[in-house]
Parts: sequence; structure tokens; C-alpha cells
Amino acid sequence: MSLYALNLFDLANNDLYLRYSRRSPEAVAKYGGRVVALGLLDEALESEPGLEPRTTMILVEWPSREAFRSFLEDPEFEDLHPLREDGTRNYLWWTYERLEDLRPIFALNNR
Repeated sequence: MSLYALNLFDLANNDLYLRYSRRSPEAVAKYGGRVVALGLLDEALESEPGLEPRTTMILVEWPSREAFRSFLEDPEFEDLHPLREDGTRNYLWWTYERLEDLRPIFALNNR
């Protein structure tokens, strides 16, 4: 089952994420990952009071949770992940399973 990894963050005041972005496509592709969307914040339509929206978003589709974990744990890319970590601020990284429709969620909520 496909897994989506949603990355929301602000860029740090250094060039580390730029270095990460140059190397990460190869690492992501090695495990079947595919960038579905990326962008900069255009407008915050709604937000919790006191919660600042992140300025950068990347959505990556992985063929499976195992593929995503393999990307994270590959020793070949051990030096890659610190570039992402130290090249960003306020990082949020969530994973979501792919759903064909919302009926399973509605069924869970109606118990």
C-alpha cells in the first residue's frame, strides 16, 4: 500500500537544505519514492491561534512503508539526513496511508 510523507518546514539560514535537495532525488528514487508536490506557502487560509504556518511543503509518495523506512535507514545516505535536519527549522514530517476513498474512515467514526 502506498504511503505519503508530508514535509512542512521553514528553511534555515544556511545552505544545508540546498545541498540536501541536490542529492535527495537519487536517494528517494532508489526506494521508489516520487515527489508528488512541492511548493512555497502562498496563503494560510486557516491556522490555530499562535501556530505559524510553515513556508515550504514537499509531498512524497512511497510504494510502501518499508520502502520509506529503507530510505531512512540506508547507510549509503547516512550523511544525507543531517543536511535536511540542520538545513530546516520547525520541521513537521507526517506519514499517511493512501486511501481510495473515505468510507473506511467514516465507518470507524460511526462505531
